Amino acid sequence: MKKEAKKYVDGYKAFLTEAKTERRAYAAAVRLLEKAGFRELKGAKRLKAGDKVWRGYHGKTLFAAVIGREGTSAGVRVVGGHTDAPRLDLKPKPLYEKGDITFFDTHMYGGIKKYQWLVLPLALYGTVAKKDGTRVEVSIGDAPSDPVFMISDILPHFGKEQLDKKVKDAVAAEDMDVIAGLGKIEDLLKDKYGIEKDDLLSAELEIVPAGAPRDVGLDRALVAAYGHDDRVCAYAGLAALIDVAGAKGAPARTCAVVLCDKEEIGSVGASGMDSSFFENSIAELIDHEGGNARDIDVRRALEASQMLSADVCAASDPHFPDADSTGNESRLGKGPCMIKYTGPAAKSGANDARAEFIAALRRILDDAGVTWQMGELGRAEKGGGGTIAKFMARFGMDVIDFGTPLLNMHAPWELASAEDCWNTNRAYRAFFEASAAALKID
Repeated sequence: MKKEAKKYVDGYKAFLTEAKTERRAYAAAVRLLEKAGFRELKGAKRLKAGDKVWRGYHGKTLFAAVIGREGTSAGVRVVGGHTDAPRLDLKPKPLYEKGDITFFDTHMYGGIKKYQWLVLPLALYGTVAKKDGTRVEVSIGDAPSDPVFMISDILPHFGKEQLDKKVKDAVAAEDMDVIAGLGKIEDLLKDKYGIEKDDLLSAELEIVPAGAPRDVGLDRALVAAYGHDDRVCAYAGLAALIDVAGAKGAPARTCAVVLCDKEEIGSVGASGMDSSFFENSIAELIDHEGGNARDIDVRRALEASQMLSADVCAASDPHFPDADSTGNESRLGKGPCMIKYTGPAAKSGANDARAEFIAALRRILDDAGVTWQMGELGRAEKGGGGTIAKFMARFGMDVIDFGTPLLNMHAPWELASAEDCWNTNRAYRAFFEASAAALKID
């Protein structure tokens, strides 16, 4: 691996180790931004070209920008990813005892294969909001001295009935409950964290795989980690923006990164991309630059913008060739994959990028020497999926999905090529740094 690529991937692995949840990804991203000289937008005065600002929402969704020479009203270059990942959430009343064992009752978040979460070391992360307004941060399972948690499974000697079931029915969703211990867990929570049982009613606690990212293969060409989808693209965009901010001179166009929540469950809620957060952030930039932030001017800026929907794609797995769209599948080690359209069938729910935008991106990436590929998310009527692209395209801007290929997507441990991670970052930076003329489309 190239020295520059290794340095980048080491930084990414350090980010992933910290960013086990969307709240922790947000906090880690803010630390990186502020270290690079970004300041919070609400405290900023008049913005000028080259200024670096960020804006947050609910401690989960983040917007950061470097102001361009032409001003935000001329349009924005956006790289948008998400930092939530499939997991198990604790229910509001999570603790119960059964057969002398205390369990955490859970609810699935995002699309998972239930059986993949059995008999794995698991960690507990989250925030407990108490009635007095204080918050308690919980992090158990990743420090060397921490205990871990686990979901049990029936032994093969007794499991004939289970083995006769379809895979999706082998484990019931209501049985995805995590062993919390054998004793009175309420007492331990109170003694160690000052958390009463009723405080769990106002908590966001998540069960995620325990363990830090690991290199895979004798050549260390792959990285195994929880949350590659979509923190691999979120970090790549964040790092690219920080690089742009550190470059000499302001970019031609305002460059921005949005790291959102709730993509895995449809981009809903106040912190999802189907909210007003992004357009409000653009309005705030225009206003802080001294421009007219009335509705029509904000809409004109949005319409003049361009976006890379920074989300992962499925890499071809030679063990499952029937999933591939022959000749249009993405492959590990060939760079980030540009996907013109998504959707489960007949382009349903897709953002279908126009050819002229793709042509401009091809020119920029090739001129920058970035390794990239074009692909499709699976065989027709078999694959497909959704991203945040359609929620951004509604503003009239050009949008295309473009992200890192993965094996084991949505599994507790996903696999990415280290070189692909690096080239994803290089692609996003090339997009940010391209001249205004390079992305001008008639």
